[in-house]
Amino acid sequence: MPKGSLLHGALIKPFVDMVDLPDLFVQTIWEGFVGGVLYALIALGFVLIFKASGVFNFAQGIMVVFAGLTLVGVYEKFASFGFTGMIAAYLAVIVALGVMFLLAVAVERVVLRPLVNQPDIILFMATFGLTYLLIGLGETIFGGSAKVMIADQLGLPKGAIDFDILGGRVTLQKLDIAAAVIAVAMIAMLAFFFQYTRIGRALRAVADSHKAALSVGISLNQIWIIVWFTAGIVALITGIMWGARSDVSFGLQTIALKALPVLILGGFTSVPGAIVGGLIIGIGEKIGEFYWGPLFGNGIESWLAYVIALAFLMFRPQGLFGDKIIERI
Repeated sequence: MPKGSLLHGALIKPFVDMVDLPDLFVQTIWEGFVGGVLYALIALGFVLIFKASGVFNFAQGIMVVFAGLTLVGVYEKFASFGFTGMIAAYLAVIVALGVMFLLAVAVERVVLRPLVNQPDIILFMATFGLTYLLIGLGETIFGGSAKVMIADQLGLPKGAIDFDILGGRVTLQKLDIAAAVIAVAMIAMLAFFFQYTRIGRALRAVADSHKAALSVGISLNQIWIIVWFTAGIVALITGIMWGARSDVSFGLQTIALKALPVLILGGFTSVPGAIVGGLIIGIGEKIGEFYWGPLFGNGIESWLAYVIALAFLMFRPQGLFGDKIIERI
């Protein structure tokens, strides 16, 4: 491609297309917004655990998959006894939440408690091992094939809504609307939980200083169970939403790893940062794929988020809302 054509395609044509076809631009923004709030929801699972224990939980991605597989697997077991429908689906949700609670207790007892005060890299490698333990456990119990999320049984909407806007038409999938509403509601509840509840204040105290929290009678073991269970709830909701859009399979953990660029942008300890970072990544990768993707043969959505994060690291490595660490010597 001639140099002039390349520059025109990169610097001029995308913006001309945005102005000429504003309805397509709005459609792209919407799809990026939906993806962004779901990325933010995944990132919140990382932030919750990192704030409370200082552990970067590499297993959060597979927890999304494992929670989704547990939900579908329990429902299929109910169906084998002839028990189906919405009541069976929500009972399966309760069972899946119970499984995530047991996982939280097991992690606290088997992983965190024996490794307390160990270097951060040891705890990180422990979550790395937990990832492959859950993969093996999931494949053994549920098999390695993709499963269809029980979206209809859970009452998630189907179909689409069309809007005439800016001289064109924008299509909103009802499932995407539901996913965005549920994700935003979950994020708002977690923000309220962190800021205004007694347990939330205890979590913030633990995040500031483990020793100070212990000195005022806060139990680290209980806090760790609560925060891992909360991350499990986030994982289940995320697994339902992503699974309803693309089935439940172990490939979902690669989508969950999109939370890493989100965390880099927003900061590893910030709930607002997870929200803002998720929206930047979600909208940014959709716009990049639609308007600049043809210059790279398309498919840039799979790696653009990491490029954005790498560029951001050069200017603000602690993230938009992260704490700037100053070491005095």
